[in-house]
Amino acid sequence: MSQEPAPASTVRQQLEPAAADAVRAYAARTRENADRLAGVLEDIAANGLPPVEECTPWEELREAHLARLAAQCPAVA
Repeated sequence: MSQEPAPASTVRQQLEPAAADAVRAYAARTRENADRLAGVLEDIAANGLPPVEECTPWEELREAHLARLAAQCPAVA
């Protein structure tokens, strides 16, 4: 997306204030996650990869994430 304003011939539909706030909140969360990832990558670039003993296997991370997702969505009987 560009930072330039839309051409005058293009009419944009305005969002409701609550929807605009939700989009701004999503943008802030996305920016925060990107900054966190960039920090991790910069640390790896500067210091190398951590020892294997200090890492969490991806299977454990996957299972924990799936459990979080399952807790968010109630099961349908």
